[in-house]
Amino acid sequence: MSVSAASGKPAHEIVLAGPRGFCAGVERAIEIVERALDVVGGPIYVRREIVHNRHVVEELRGKGAIFVDELDEVPGGATVIFSAHGVSPAVRTEAKARRLRVIDATCPLVTKVHVEAIRYARDGYTIVLVGHEDHDEVIGTTGEAPNRIVVIDSVDEAERLEVENPDKVAYLTQTTLSMDDTRAIIDVLRRRFPQIVGPSKDDICYATQNRQVAVKKLAAEVDLVLVLGAANSSNANRLREVAEAVGIRAHLINDVHDIRPEWLESAGRVGVTAGASTPEFLVREVVAYLSSCAAPVVRELNVVEEDVRFGLPHELLELARHAGKPLGSVSSSTPS
Repeated sequence: MSVSAASGKPAHEIVLAGPRGFCAGVERAIEIVERALDVVGGPIYVRREIVHNRHVVEELRGKGAIFVDELDEVPGGATVIFSAHGVSPAVRTEAKARRLRVIDATCPLVTKVHVEAIRYARDGYTIVLVGHEDHDEVIGTTGEAPNRIVVIDSVDEAERLEVENPDKVAYLTQTTLSMDDTRAIIDVLRRRFPQIVGPSKDDICYATQNRQVAVKKLAAEVDLVLVLGAANSSNANRLREVAEAVGIRAHLINDVHDIRPEWLESAGRVGVTAGASTPEFLVREVVAYLSSCAAPVVRELNVVEEDVRFGLPHELLELARHAGKPLGSVSSSTPS
C-alpha cells in the first residue's frame, strides 16, 4: 500500500505501547474460524463479527467464512460459529432447534461472566451488570437471566438505581470497560448497597487492563496518541478515553488512512497502540506512514509480557477427530 507523507512538522519519536493488539481470546477466535474452514470443508457460517475489526472479518471472508447477523440466515444443518463476545441461551436454543452444528468461539473470560450471572440469578440476587447495553457481550450475558439483570454504564445511573431487595444485590462487569470508570461505578454501588457481592476477581479481562495501563504510561511520554481499532470496539474506545483522561490528545483510527496531517503538526512524539481485536500489520502501516517524511526514533514501551493461551473448543476438536484431521489443543492458561 502507499500513503502520502504527512505534511507539517514530522514526529521525531514514535512510541509503541506494549502490550497492544490481539489478546488470547481474539487469537483463539480467529484460529477457530481458520481451523473450521480446513476441517469441515463446506460452508462455515459465523454469527456476527467474530471480533470487532473489519480487517479481520474481511480476511476471514476471503478465506471462505460466511458472516451473518442472525441464525435464520444459516441453512438448516450447517456449521455455525458463535463470536468471541458470546451469545444468550435463546440463540443456543434456536441453533439446536434448527439442527445447526455449533462451534463456540466465546472468549473463556466472557464465559466466566455468564457462569457468574447464572449463579447469582439462581441464588436470588438482583444482578447489576456494568456495561453498554447494546454491546454483543452484554446482550449475551443479560440473556442468561433477563429478569434478574439490570444494565448500567455510569456513576449517575448507579446513584439512581433502585432494586427490589437492597440486601440481595450482586454486580458483574463487561470485560472490555475502562478500569477507572468501572471502579468509580462499583464504589457507588458498594456505598449504596453495603451487602453487595461480586466476583472474587475483577471481570475486566487481563488484556483490557494491560492495554489500559500501557496507554496511561504511553500518554505520559508523548504529545499525541493514535489508537488503532474499530469504532464498535469497546476496548479500543476505552483506550482513547484513557489517554484523553490524562490530558493527551488521542484519536481512534480504523487504519492509516484515517490519520489527518494536521494532528501531527505539533506532535513531536507520537504514541501508537491498538485494541485487542486489531492486527499488528495495521500498526506497522501507521509506523511506516509516520516515518515517511523523516527518520524518527521508534521505541517500544512495554509494561508487561503476556503469555496467556486458551484451548480450542471441544466441538472443533471432535469435528477434527471425526474428519481424520486431529488438531491437538492450544495449551490453556488462566491469567493471574
